[in-house]
Amino acid sequence: MASLTSIATPYRSSSYPSSSQALRLKISGNTLFSAGVRSPATSSSLLTIRNASTKPAKPAAEVDWRQKRELLLEKRVRSVDVKEALRLQKENNFVILDVRPEAEYKEGHPPGAINVEMYRLIREWTPWDIARRLGFAFFGIFSGTEENPEFVQTVEAKLDKEAKIIVACSSAGTMKPTQNLPEGQQSRSLIAAYVLVLNGYKNVFHLEGGIYTWSKEGLPVETEED
Repeated sequence: MASLTSIATPYRSSSYPSSSQALRLKISGNTLFSAGVRSPATSSSLLTIRNASTKPAKPAAEVDWRQKRELLLEKRVRSVDVKEALRLQKENNFVILDVRPEAEYKEGHPPGAINVEMYRLIREWTPWDIARRLGFAFFGIFSGTEENPEFVQTVEAKLDKEAKIIVACSSAGTMKPTQNLPEGQQSRSLIAAYVLVLNGYKNVFHLEGGIYTWSKEGLPVETEED
């Protein structure tokens, strides 16, 4: 069983989707898991775990935000506001890809949107996954999440590489620099956009403001019952 060897003050950020608390575990100096997105300027870790099982290869979603942003800009991934997204969906056969958890998607989403979770609840019970569950539980989070390893495969089953896709999450991030965020701000939808272009998708857009802004603007929303 892994042993906890150090605890530091939690790093707080508004970068990642729905939580202001970023949580990272480290195993022998390597990131064990993340709940939230680390600021490139911040390197403090919360927990260090040693003697855990071998760390899996680093997934694309965990690549540094600066590197993701550079590729998104290089591939000319453009952000569109919610009204433009609705127009593109209606007039130009764009597909809205909602990468939120299924439960959030069912509570309300743009009509015709396709749901493929970018993150999902941790499912396995390997020593590695048990260690991650313990780390989440330490901070009172009993529904820890992980990158969905079937994300690309599921998208490929629904949309071909030429499809015109607008990626959406709850509130979205931005690639636009600001005084406080000179490199923009990461989000689930931007992470998903990065993974898609990395896997050969050629027409990827990003929903600025996310589903929150879509609903706030009074645009059509549909729900699904279990």
